[in-house]
Amino acid sequence: MKFTRSASAHWEGSGKEGKGTISTESTVLDKAQYAFGTRFEDGVGTNPEELIGAAHSGCYTMQLSFLLNEEDYVADALDTSADVTFEDGEITKIHLTTKGKVPNISTEEFEKIATKAKEVCPLSKLMKAEITLDATLE
Repeated sequence: MKFTRSASAHWEGSGKEGKGTISTESTVLDKAQYAFGTRFEDGVGTNPEELIGAAHSGCYTMQLSFLLNEEDYVADALDTSADVTFEDGEITKIHLTTKGKVPNISTEEFEKIATKAKEVCPLSKLMKAEITLDATLE
């Protein structure tokens, strides 16, 4: 399977005083605002790091679901958060925290599959940052 997805950004002004918008092909984001304040301070709008976190947690969780299915498990619920650390001009770490409700699976099996999902998730493979994981079966 091969496909291409598109997103775009528009910026006006300087790095610190300027402002911009981010849009996606699906229009889920349609001129969502971002600026210095939404990235490095508190402000209304988005930023690249939270978008990476959203993309990574979504990709990872879907990958985990597929891997569970391969082992004949179906999750009642999977919830993942991604904490993206920006330090000295680069993203240095992404910490995934996932919680799963999966009938008839042992904690050890869930943790094994969750770790494999982290390793084979397409976005995990894209990142050069350290990626860590806490997986909890509820």
